[in-house]
Amino acid sequence: MLRVALPNKGRLAEATRDLFADAGLEVRGRGERALTASLGGEFEALFVRAQDVTEFVADGVADAGVTGWDLVAESDRPVDPLLDLEFGYCRLVVAAREDSGIHAVADLRPGPEAPHRVATSFPRITRRFFSDAGRAVDVVPVSGAAEVAPHLGIADIVVDLTSTGSTLKVNGLREVATILDSSARLITATGRDAGNLGVAAPLDELVAALASVLRARGQRYLMANVPRNALDRVKQILPGLNGPTVTDILNGGDLVAVHAVVPAASVYRTIAALKALQATGVLVTRIERLMP
Repeated sequence: MLRVALPNKGRLAEATRDLFADAGLEVRGRGERALTASLGGEFEALFVRAQDVTEFVADGVADAGVTGWDLVAESDRPVDPLLDLEFGYCRLVVAAREDSGIHAVADLRPGPEAPHRVATSFPRITRRFFSDAGRAVDVVPVSGAAEVAPHLGIADIVVDLTSTGSTLKVNGLREVATILDSSARLITATGRDAGNLGVAAPLDELVAALASVLRARGQRYLMANVPRNALDRVKQILPGLNGPTVTDILNGGDLVAVHAVVPAASVYRTIAALKALQATGVLVTRIERLMP
């Protein structure tokens, strides 16, 4: 049974559990504080801090794991992304005080004399970024709340995570540059499953299961009875994945049944367009999984 390292708490934990449950891999543990649990009887979950997931995967303690891409990049360990899980979106940005006069990385002093001080909980990424930009900085590692550092005189600028930028603005900071975009990822150790069917096959199945759930989110399955002579216009309204499925209705006369997958955001207008073609019996349902 393969082991999957999952975040034990924080912003990624709940969304991760929900995704695995939707894929038929519900967490079955002996309590909220259990360190391990079954994932639908198919995998074993190891609950660790999100920042430790990469280490567990890279060291081979877990065969796969879920954590933020920002934490993967900071760890600098040999792991590969298997799937973007499409939640936990955020950006790692450079920010400076509004009154600092710094509007771009190029505004920072380039030489080693009196370098700018940068407060961050991502020292590896920060050093690499400014080195590549040709700017000498002193990195001040902090464990959190980096946005207050400039106001306390700890640092001139910060490198911190943001989702909307509102926290930075509240603290009088201006975004200067984006270092990376991050979201939750399913990862595995580089080369770990190469030539090993005992690992590769279950990992492929896990990726397929999670991807099918992600693919179904934001989609709806629509069914309706429409006049046969309106099919050409119906096909324009319901392109679906490969066009709508059309079937005859027993004793349906001039009506046929059409089925299609449609974006949830456009269902309202889709139904209105079908009704304009005299469609009846319109039914819309959620989709649990969608395989290509």
